[in-house]
Amino acid sequence: MLVQNAEAALKEAKASGEKYLHHRLEMNSELARRVGTEQRLRLALDHDQFVLHYQPKIALRTGLVTGVEALLRWNDPEQGLVAPARFLPLLESSGLIVPVGAWVLQRALHDRARWLGMGLPAVRVAVNVAPMQIGRRGFTHQVLQCLSGTCADSGLDLEITETALMHDLPGISRRLRALRAAGVRIALDDFGTGYSSLGLLSRLPVDVLKIDRRFIRGLPTDPASVTLTRTIVGLASGFGLKTVAEGVESATQLGLVRELGCDYSQGYLHARPQPAPQIERVLARQLQR
Repeated sequence: MLVQNAEAALKEAKASGEKYLHHRLEMNSELARRVGTEQRLRLALDHDQFVLHYQPKIALRTGLVTGVEALLRWNDPEQGLVAPARFLPLLESSGLIVPVGAWVLQRALHDRARWLGMGLPAVRVAVNVAPMQIGRRGFTHQVLQCLSGTCADSGLDLEITETALMHDLPGISRRLRALRAAGVRIALDDFGTGYSSLGLLSRLPVDVLKIDRRFIRGLPTDPASVTLTRTIVGLASGFGLKTVAEGVESATQLGLVRELGCDYSQGYLHARPQPAPQIERVLARQLQR
């Protein structure tokens, strides 16, 4: 019992960032809940319970869908469709993010290849990559293997966070350059909220900056958000990078990011994340324009 209580306090301390915590009775029930969810997540991959939803990215010059972001969902038999905020932290802390991330990559590329086979527009597909994935030595080979099974034009964007770059910047840069040589685009996600610096941008093989939704949420009334968004767009332009405004939810936000020179828009104003069949209908309607 002493060891179990210590383990519960240890896990809580790690999750909260504290150096240590005293044990409390409710920690045991929380630990049991986490362990139970983790066990169900392990079964979820084997039993094909994960699904992908796709959110469109709109080119602001044309108004057309030119890309989609693949977003993971868990179709839990007990709770139904589970939002990623409730299980992604567990996938990362348990290491399950590596096999699940590999599944996401394969399924997204498979869906894109199917859309091309249906004669739908050749949109790019963006896949989020966790720090634990990109930090593995075999990551580049894994992505290239997935690409070899689809088509010559990969149409793949990998979205990484600045946190992923802090552990092994030289090694990760080499991996990203090898992937870019194979036609993969690299997007820096949630830009402006982490360790961004001019020096970092000049050393990284990056193609796209995604402006964090917290900045877009403040548009157009918050002067700081306007200034930050304008600065990021100007910075990206100076480095020859494209920009995506995340979390666009109103016409006024859309008008301002277009006025500031942003290249792409993504958010509920255009569409919520949708299952693949709905995205196929969106792309089919676009062909009829």
